[in-house]
This record gives sequence, structure tokens and C-alpha cells, in this order.
Amino acid sequence: RGADRSGIHRRDVWSIPLAILREAVVNAVVHADYSQRGAPIRVSYFDDRIEIENPGILLSGLTVDDILAGVSRLRNRVIGRVFRELGLIEQWGSGMRLIMDQARQLGLPPPKIEELGLRFRLTVYLGAGGSRQHDDRGSVTGYVTGEVTGEVGRLVNVLHGEMKRVELQEALGLRHEDHFRAAYLRPAIEKGYLEMTDPERPRSSRQRYRLTAKGESLVREIAPRYPKGSAG
Repeated sequence: RGADRSGIHRRDVWSIPLAILREAVVNAVVHADYSQRGAPIRVSYFDDRIEIENPGILLSGLTVDDILAGVSRLRNRVIGRVFRELGLIEQWGSGMRLIMDQARQLGLPPPKIEELGLRFRLTVYLGAGGSRQHDDRGSVTGYVTGEVTGEVGRLVNVLHGEMKRVELQEALGLRHEDHFRAAYLRPAIEKGYLEMTDPERPRSSRQRYRLTAKGESLVREIAPRYPKGSAG
């Protein structure tokens, strides 16, 4: 924790996104598979990220896209009901969306969702490396590190003209559509770097994506970090 003394009063500034961490831990407790004896819930801190792990993979039939869309199936109904009565859960299925929304509002890279063996891991990236560059008037002029030099940076760097999702995944060497949409495509569109050629039909088989003026500006800004045509 640090402090902002730019005004009259001291204001604490946390390097750890507390709202995200709270939701992530609540999710881990509610969805953990307690039949796996000796498999604890883990919260691991690193310089650039926090990893929250719980025993138990997604329940049968659920996908990462389902979770991001708010679809939820409780593994531990009693714990879930108690947490809701305590006000720790607002509504079923809202936790992961809140986490993603909070990360987006804080300008952090999208949290990463993984299934590792019989465990579920959520990686929350910290903002220490994602500082924003300010001009003399104090307004934000752009990101110099963080999400635009990670997944979003790699995506805009390989996009030439108009390209299909499959073409973009091939250019990036990515196989999983859910991960590509959650970590690359959706953030790039929401931040205004990409646009759809047919926004009225997002899932159209003819859908293509192209850079916006903001995206073209970003490509020029990060060009030294990404050799032309490099996927990473």
C-alpha cells in the first residue's frame, strides 16, 4: 500500500485491487471441491500478479465463456447460501463478471482463467507495471505498459486490413477460441482498438475485424516493442 499526498488529505493507494481479490477468494471458497482431501485453496502473491487457486475444475457442461456470461452452477450450495445471506454474494453468477469489470475499470489486463489438472486458477495482474502516461494537464494520454503491450498489443500488431477470428488466432498461434475472445479480442474491442465489420451480427461467419484510428495509433506507439509481423 502506498499513499497519494497530491491533495490536502492523504489518500491510501493500494497496489493490490482489493475488490477483485475479495470476489476471487469468495468464488474460490464457494466453488472449491472439498472432496479432494489435502488440496487447499491457495492465494499466491508475485510482483506482477496474484494467483487464486482452488481444488475442482469447472462443473460438467460449463465453459469459460459461460462463466464470463454470468452462467453459474454452485458446487457448494450451503456455503453459497450462507455467503449470500452475509452479503458476500450479490447474485448467482455475478462474481466473475464483477472481477472482469473491475479489472477493465482499473486499466488492468484481463484476469486469466485456467484449469490445471484438478484445480482451477484465476490470475489477477497488478497495475504496478501498467502505469499511465500523463501530459502537463494531468489527463491520460495513453498506456506505456500493461495490457496494450501484452495480449492487446500482440493482437493489433498482427491485424492487417480486415481479418477473421480464425485468421487472427492462427497469426497469434492460439488454439482456444474462448481464451482468445476473453483475453485478446474482447478487451481490444472494448478499448476501441478494433472494430467489427458487421457489428449487428457479432457471431456472423462472415465477421471480420479491423483496426480503428485509435488502434492504428497504438500500433505506431508500440512498434519498437513488436517487430513487424511478430505475434509476441
